[in-house]
Formats: sequence, structure tokens, C-alpha cells
Amino acid sequence: MGEVAALRQLVGQVQELWDLYGAVHVHAHGPLPRWYLLDFEHGSIKDDHCGGRTGYSSELLKIMETNQSPPRKRPRRDKNREKASLLNSAETMQLDIWREFPEDLFETVIARLPVAAIFRFRSVCRKWCSLVGSDNFSQQYSEVPHGMPWFYTITHENASNNVAMYDPSRKKWHHPSVPLAPAKIVIPVASAGGLVCLLDLSHRNFYICNPLTQSLKEIPPRSVQAWSRVSVGMALNGTTSSEGYKVMWLQNDGNHEVYDSMQGMWSRPGDFPPSFKLPLALNFRSQPVAVGSTLYFMCSEPEGVLSYDVSTGIWTQFIIPLPLHLTDHTLAEFQGRIMLVGLVCKNAATCVCIWELQRMTLLWKEVDRMPNFWCLEFYGKHMRMTCLGNSGLLMLSLKAKRMNRLVIYDLLNKEWQKVPDCMLPCSRKKQWIACGTAFSPCPSALP
Repeated sequence: MGEVAALRQLVGQVQELWDLYGAVHVHAHGPLPRWYLLDFEHGSIKDDHCGGRTGYSSELLKIMETNQSPPRKRPRRDKNREKASLLNSAETMQLDIWREFPEDLFETVIARLPVAAIFRFRSVCRKWCSLVGSDNFSQQYSEVPHGMPWFYTITHENASNNVAMYDPSRKKWHHPSVPLAPAKIVIPVASAGGLVCLLDLSHRNFYICNPLTQSLKEIPPRSVQAWSRVSVGMALNGTTSSEGYKVMWLQNDGNHEVYDSMQGMWSRPGDFPPSFKLPLALNFRSQPVAVGSTLYFMCSEPEGVLSYDVSTGIWTQFIIPLPLHLTDHTLAEFQGRIMLVGLVCKNAATCVCIWELQRMTLLWKEVDRMPNFWCLEFYGKHMRMTCLGNSGLLMLSLKAKRMNRLVIYDLLNKEWQKVPDCMLPCSRKKQWIACGTAFSPCPSALP
């Protein structure tokens, strides 16, 4: 161990001499050499940052590699230049690839994007924005399944901007601007092909809008001048709104008219069948549902369903008794089948149930009901139910004193989901939903 201490002392003295006299000469002639110390206890070489490397045998300390320069790091500026050159070459390559990309494939790719991504795509340039509005894109979009519908709703608060749209796939509320003058008070009553039909409080003036693009069209007012409540349905002439659509209104006294968007006018195709009992006692809380070109209306007296085919003008009446203890109820549609959703109240218990119409027996068969632990929240309360969307996906507004719950029922997966509170941006005030309808989001649909 004495030899080790002596060697360490010798190396220290050499380092002091090097710092005093050797640094000037070395800097003048070349880079600093590096010295290394040996770890005598573990038998390894240790960097002592003194300008050289020391090795050892059992007898002699040798100084080695005094003229080798250490590996130097490249300046960051050089690295950035190299990275920038690589990025530029990659961008040039990408530009060359996209320049040769067939334009007819753009629509095929865009049609398969989520709605939010499509609107980001439109903001890139004018050419891409016009691409989304083309007939070819509309055809491509209609051929691709797009999952869940959205909900177009009207809130009680903020009368100047009381529209709220809910996207169930992202569980997010959107608050677009109202596409009407603030003086107009309208409610959504029907939808088809990405378009929503709006009706003012006089029940005479109709508007067709695309909630996504905020495009609006006012159709001619109905010919009946007297104020009377109507039930409104809407159906497509084909598979997309570009082939036209029909809007129909029906009163309790049997008066009805059909608006054809291709002709731009109202018509009365035939008289109401005399065999049907009048007045109809329509259930105005239940929105009509469309299956193909046939509209289905809910009636209270007699209990059942009234259907009308807008393409053939044929009326059909089905006498169907309602389930027991049913209060608020509305029609729904799922994959061409007629469904019924309603609030069952017995004693102090309240529950939401789902039925399907059996076409052979013309009876309602229960297929699902709300989980019991959800229904316990309604126990002993006087509940009211409003259906805000009745096509494939149901949005239900369940209200009682000081309580308003929004729930969604997925008819395909038979799943119940709670809807987050509707709040305006930069506000913590909860918005109460008054009415609404479901619609299939379609950026290319034109009123």
C-alpha cells in the first residue's frame, strides 16, 4: 500500500507541473492529451481528467496515449443543420407523393373520417372545402356507415343562442350559432338525411337546416291559415338528401299536407280515409318515426299507431293496446322495427321500459328496462319523460321537481349511459334541455 500512495503522490506532482508549464505548449501545438489513473484496488483504468492516461504493472507506472485527442461533441448548431436538411428532404418527398395522389381517392378517404376531422379538413384550403360539398363526396359519405346519430336540442336558457348539439361518440356538447333571426322561436320536430326540420310557435312556418354547416332554407308556409297544433314527420325520397325529401304535417281533424323538396310546394295527396275515427287524438309528445317512405304517428284514442306512405299516399291504422301503468311514452325506430319507450309508474316506483312491436300479434313485447339502481333515484317522485331522439339511439329527459336527468339508451347494444351536463362555454351554469331530435350528421347535406 505504501507503493500505491507514493505513485498517487507522484502523479499529483506531475499534474501540478503540467498545469503550470505544459498547458501553454500543448494548446499551441494541438489538442489536450488525456491522462487516466488506475484504480489499484479494483484493477481498472479511471479517468482523472488530468490530461493523460496512467497504467501500471507490478513495478512500473507507464504513461500512455499522451498524443491522442478525446472524442469531441459536435456543436448543436451542426446537429440542427443536419436535422433541418433531413426534414427538408422528407418534406420534398412528401410533397412529391401527395402531388401524385389521385384526386378521386380524396373523397373516398375523407368520407371515412369522423365529423370533427372533416371540418378540420375543410379549413385547409378552398379546394378541399369545395371537395366536401361535391356530389361525389355526398354519394361516398352516404355509402359509409357512420355510427351514432347526434342530437339537436333547444335549451330553456339563453334565448338568443339556445341551440345545443350532443355528440354521443365523444360525449361532448357543441353550441353553434342559431341560423335564424333572434326574434324567431323555433323547435326541432323531425329529421332525415342529416337535415333537421324546424317549426315556429305558430305551427305554420317551416325551416330546413343542416346543423353542422348552419345552412338554412325556409320552405313555403302551409296553406291552412288557422292556428292548430300539428304532428310533423320527414322522410327521404331516396338514400341521400340530394335525391330530395318530403315533410308531412297532420292534425287531429285529419287535415294533412306533404311538402316535396324537388317540387318546392305543398300538396294534399288524397282525402283522409272515412273509416278512421275522428278526431285522431294524436300524441304530440311522441315524434313520428320514419321507416323508408312510411311515417308512423302515435295515437291515444283509440290506442295504436297510424301510418302513411308519402310515396304511395296509403293510410294504415293499427289498434294496439298500450302496456299497463304507462304514463309518458313515445315511438322509436331501430333497424326498421317499431319500438316504444315509456315511463312505467306503479305505486311510488318509477322505471323506464323499452318495448318492441310484434308484427304478427300487434302487441308490445318488453325487451329491456332501466337498471334498478338508477330507478331508485326516481322513487316517490312525480316524474315526466321527454324523448329527444328516437332513431337507433334514444335520449331521454327525465324531470321532477328540482331534478333533470339526461340518459341515452343504445338500442343496438342495450346499454344505458348518463349524459354529461350541458353547459355553455366559459360558464358553469347548467342548461336545461326543453326539446330536441336525433339526426345523422352529414356535412354535404343541403336543405
